[in-house]
Amino acid sequence: MDHRSSAREILSAIGGKENLVSAAHCATRLRLIIADNSKIQKDTLENIDVVKGVFEASGQLQIIIGTGTVNKVYDEFIAEAGVEASSKDEVKAQVAQKQNWFKRLIKTLGDVFVPIIPAIVAGGLIMGIMEALNFMASNGFISLDTNGYVFTIFKLLSNAAFTFLPILIGYSATKVFGGNPYLGAVIGMFLIHPDLQNAWTVSTKGYEQTFSIFGLFNVHMVGYQGHVIPIIIASFILANIEKKLHKKVPDIVDLFVTPLVSLTVTAFLVYTFIGPVFVALENGIITGVQKLITIPFGIGSFIMGGFYSTTVVGGIHHMYTVIDIGQLAKYGATYWLPLASAANMAQGAACLAVAVRSKNNKIRSMAYPSALSCMLGITEPAIFGVNLRFVKPFIFGSIGGACGAMVASILHLGATATGVTGIFAILLTLNHPVKYIISMAVAMGVAFTLTWLFGTNNEQIKNENKPSENKTEKAEQSAQAMETKAEKLENVPDQTFAQGILGLGAAIEPTEGKVVAPGDGKVETLFDTFHAVGLTLDNGKELLIHVGINTVELKGEGFKAYVSEGDRVTKGQTLITFDMDFIKSKGYQTVTPVLVSNSDDFASVEPLAEEGSEVSIGDKLIKVTV
Repeated sequence: MDHRSSAREILSAIGGKENLVSAAHCATRLRLIIADNSKIQKDTLENIDVVKGVFEASGQLQIIIGTGTVNKVYDEFIAEAGVEASSKDEVKAQVAQKQNWFKRLIKTLGDVFVPIIPAIVAGGLIMGIMEALNFMASNGFISLDTNGYVFTIFKLLSNAAFTFLPILIGYSATKVFGGNPYLGAVIGMFLIHPDLQNAWTVSTKGYEQTFSIFGLFNVHMVGYQGHVIPIIIASFILANIEKKLHKKVPDIVDLFVTPLVSLTVTAFLVYTFIGPVFVALENGIITGVQKLITIPFGIGSFIMGGFYSTTVVGGIHHMYTVIDIGQLAKYGATYWLPLASAANMAQGAACLAVAVRSKNNKIRSMAYPSALSCMLGITEPAIFGVNLRFVKPFIFGSIGGACGAMVASILHLGATATGVTGIFAILLTLNHPVKYIISMAVAMGVAFTLTWLFGTNNEQIKNENKPSENKTEKAEQSAQAMETKAEKLENVPDQTFAQGILGLGAAIEPTEGKVVAPGDGKVETLFDTFHAVGLTLDNGKELLIHVGINTVELKGEGFKAYVSEGDRVTKGQTLITFDMDFIKSKGYQTVTPVLVSNSDDFASVEPLAEEGSEVSIGDKLIKVTV
C-alpha cells in the first residue's frame, strides 16, 4: 500500500492544505479540523482505498483508516500538508474555537471551576459538620467545647477556601486563559488584601474609605470577598496583556517588564472600572436567581428544577457554580444546590425504574450502575445512556426534579457549600438533614413512580434478550476480560464499529478492567493513550481490542499498559488494565469492541456468545471460518 499516495488523495479531497486547520490521529482514524466543511468532497474521500469511512463528530472530520495503518498515513499526511503534528489537546482547542461564543463561555467556566471544586467541597463538608455539632452542643444533645483547640482549627479550615476564593480562581482562570497562574494568584490576593475593607462588613459598617476618580465617580476601597466574576475578568485581562508583552518585550528584560506591567495595568483597570461594574452585574444575577427560586409556593424552583436536567444535556450546567458561590457569599447558603440535587436524584430514580422494570439483561446491566452513579452526582451515564435514549424516563425524571425542587424551596432548604449533589450532598445540609431527605424523597418518588407506570412501555425495555442462533462452529478467539457481558457489534454506540468498518467481531461490556491476550502472537499496535491494542496472532488473525467509546479523549488517564509494540505475548497475558469507575465517571462508556481486522481474509467472522451472556477468560467469543 502506498501511504503517501493515500495521504495526497485525502488532502486533495478535504480541499487542500489551505482548508486544513490542524490534524491528529487516534488508534483507528484521522481527526481533522477543517476551515470550510463545504469544500470537503465526501464521496471522493470515501472511495479512497485506504479510507473505510468518513463522518463528522465533535467538530472534527474523522476519517476511519484502521489500526496499524492510520499512523503511517498520518505521518505522510502531515508531511504533504506541511503542518506540524497536533496533540489531541490542541485539536480539542481548535474544536472549541469553532463553537459559538456562548458554548465557549460555558466551557471556560467549567475549566476554571472544576479544578477548585474539591477545595470548596472539602471546606463545605467541614462547615456542615461543624454547624451540626454546634447545633447539638448548644441544644444539650452532646457535650462539646466549641471554643476549644480542635473545634477552632476545624472552624478555620472550613472557611479558608471561601475566604481566599479569589486567589484560587485567579490561579485557575489565568492558567485557563494561557497566562502565568502565579500572577493570577497575585491579582486574587490584591483583590482581598487585608488593607482593604472586608466586603462582608459593608452591610453593617458602610463604606469606610472612598476615592473620587477625576470627580467623575467614586471607587470604594473595599475587597472582593465572595465575588467570582470580577476575578475571572481580571485573569482574562492579565493573561492577554502578559501574552502580548511576551511577544514584544526583548528577552533580556522580559522577566522584569512583563510581570510588572501586566500586574499594574490589570490592577488599575479592574479596581477602577471593571470591578465595580461586574460586582453590580453579579449582584443583580444572584438577586434575580434568588427572587426566581423563592417565588411563593415554590413555583420558581419547580420551573428551574424541571429544566435543570435539560441544561445538563446542553452542557451549560457548569455556569451554576457561579450562582452557588455567589449565594454562599451573599446569603451564607446556596439555595440552588438543593434544586440541582433534586434534579439529579430524580433522573437517577427514573433510571432505576427502567432497570427494575426491564427484562432486557443488557439494559438492566447498564441502568443499575448508571442509576447509582447519578445518585452520587455523576449524571451523564443515566441521562445519556438510558433516560434520553427512551425519552419518557428523562421527561418523568425532570418532573420529579421539579417536584423535589419545589419542596426544597417551600422548606427553605440551603446548603453550606457547592460541588456535591445527590446522596452525599446531605453532608452539606447537616443543619437541616430532614428537609433534605424529604425533598430528595419527593423527587425520587415522583420520578420512579411515573417512570414505572408510564415510562417503561418501550419494546426494547419490556422484551427479554433474544438468543443468538449460532453456537456450533469452532471459535478461534476468546474474550479479553473476566465475567463480561457479550454484546452484538451492531449495538455498539459508534457507527465505525457497529457497521464493521474496522473489521467484524463482537463486543463486550466488561465487569473487570483488564485486557488479556486471547492467543499467542505479537503486539502490532499500542496507542499512546493505552485505550486500544492491535495484535497479530500466530494463527493469522489480526485483532483490534478497543476499550470504550471515544476513550482516546481521556489521554491515557485510567489506563495502564503492560506491553509495548513489537512484544511477543502468550495466551492469557495481561496487556492493559483500566479503571472502569474512572472512565464511567468521566461520562464514557466501557463497551469494548473486539474485532478481526483482517476479516476479508476469511469466509466468515461471526459472534459466538449470546447477547447479554457472561463470558470469562478462556470462553469463545468469535467464530472465524476459513
